[in-house]
Parts: sequence; structure tokens; C-alpha cells
Amino acid sequence: MKAKKLFQLSLGIAFAAVFLWLVFRHISVDDIAAAVREADAGYVFGAVIVFGAGYACRIERWRRMLIQDNPSLRWSGCAGPFMGCVAANNVLPFRAGDALRAFGFNGRLGTSAATSLATVMVERLLDLLMVSAFLGIAMAWFGTSSSALVGVGGSVLIGGAAAILLVLLFPSLFRPLAIVCVRMAARVSPGLGSKAASQVDKLFAALGHLSRGATMLALVGWSALAWLAEGVVFWLCALALPSISEPLAAWLALPIGTLATVIPSTPGFVGTFDYFVAQAMAAPGNTAAAATAFALLVHTVLWLPPTILGGLYLLANPAKQLKVI
Repeated sequence: MKAKKLFQLSLGIAFAAVFLWLVFRHISVDDIAAAVREADAGYVFGAVIVFGAGYACRIERWRRMLIQDNPSLRWSGCAGPFMGCVAANNVLPFRAGDALRAFGFNGRLGTSAATSLATVMVERLLDLLMVSAFLGIAMAWFGTSSSALVGVGGSVLIGGAAAILLVLLFPSLFRPLAIVCVRMAARVSPGLGSKAASQVDKLFAALGHLSRGATMLALVGWSALAWLAEGVVFWLCALALPSISEPLAAWLALPIGTLATVIPSTPGFVGTFDYFVAQAMAAPGNTAAAATAFALLVHTVLWLPPTILGGLYLLANPAKQLKVI
């Protein structure tokens, strides 16, 4: 297992290095620095404020998923653990923040591991659904072929969105597949299979609760607000740079850059995020230097605040003090 993780980490670092080289190979660092220095602090400050509003929506979405276990759970009780897990993802490899959110805060939040794991899964699917929708709208607005930037066509986006909705609304359809996987695990290790079977039952029970009409509708609504806020963050960062001639391209950079984070990379998605955001910004006509300066600026706005806030929370609430259920 250690060898596998070491390979994954090495692969991520290699990908990050390659994409960073692609970002800077034909661009003067002085030109990028000059563009960043011209950034309007007012717009950047506004982006940070809107960023906070977007994360407030994400925290509320998570709270609404967790209240099936603890109806008295408040937004303030979820905020610290949520931001702490985001910070962990930003600085630690192997999506450590997701594991921490699924298993590390259950004692403090009064929730079960199965419910917490279900919330992470549903959150990822909702985010992917929103990104697909934003990408489709942006492509239609700019008249750009999605295959030219992300390697997939419009039909693939529509099919992917339909598949995500199917999983979100009818998770029980996938229960037989999960049971087959558990049985295969039981053949290798009966003890592991028994524990997995119990967790699968709890997981699908939690997913079934979240898939209910009113609950899922509320989750989709909070997801839309969160991603709309993030789009505004991108747009304000574009407005902050006088060298950006097409600031609306930020709405194209949002889904393109987000989808790029599935590529193996370092914590914080160094290199992969920056390259694809710069490519998306350059597609409608922004210069390469301006597009790269934008990528670096928006990456900083997205990475720095949650890393500081979440890091401070984790320092004040060490993980070893958390009860894992």
C-alpha cells in the first residue's frame, strides 16, 4: 500500500511539473508579474467576500445532509470541520480532507460514519452536475467546442449529467453492484466482507434519505448558489486585471479548471488547474500572459483563505481529540 501511495504521489508531482512547464514555456515571467501587479485590490477583495458567501452555501448544503442523524445540528457547528477538511485537501495528498470529513468529525457532529461518507459522495456528484451545467452554458455562449478544451463533446456532457441525476435520485439501482463487490471482498477476507456489508447497508440507507424529492431539491438549490458564487469569484478576478480584455471568459474558465482537477496532481492542484484555466481564458482572445496571470490570481483566491481558516481550526482542534465512529 505504501508503494502504491508513493507511486500516486510521484505521478501527481510529475503531472504538476509537466503542466507548469506548459504554462510558462512560451511566456515571460516578467509579463505575468506585471499583469498581476496591476490587479485592482478592490475587485480582489470583493472576490474574497463572494468566495466566503459561496462556502457558506456549501456548509449549509453539508448541514442539510447531516441533520438526518442530528436534527439540532447548526451551521456554526459544521463550519469549522468543513473548512478544516478543505484545508487538509489543499495541503495533504490522497484527498485526506475527504477521509477526515467522512470519519474524523462524527463524534463532534453527532453523526454516523455512513452518513458522513454518503454526504461526501453526494456532494461530489452535485458538484459535477453543476460543473457540467456551467460548462454547457459557457460553451453555448462562446460558441466554443467543448472537445477542443476538455476532449469531450456536448453529447458526452448531456449523458454524464443524466447519469449523475440517475445516481442522485435512484441510488438503490446501484445497490446490487455494491453487494456483488462486497461478496467478492468476503471471498478474500470474510471479516472484511462482513464489516463492508454492514457499512453498505448504512450507506445506501443514508443515500436513500438524501435522494428524497424535497431534500434533493434543496441540495441542488444550495449547490447552484455555491457554484454561482464561485463563478462570480472568477469573474471579479478577471475584472481585477486590466490586461484581461474578455472578462466573461472567466465563466468558461470556471468549469474547465474544475474538471482539470480530476487529473493527478499535487495537493491544491498546482499546475493542472492553472494550465487549463489559462487555456480557457485565452480561447476567447485574452493574451497568454494575461490569461496566465488570471489563473495564478484566481488560484490564490481559491486556495489561500480556506487553507488559512481551516488550518487555524485544525490547530485549535487537533484531529487526535476527535472521536471517530
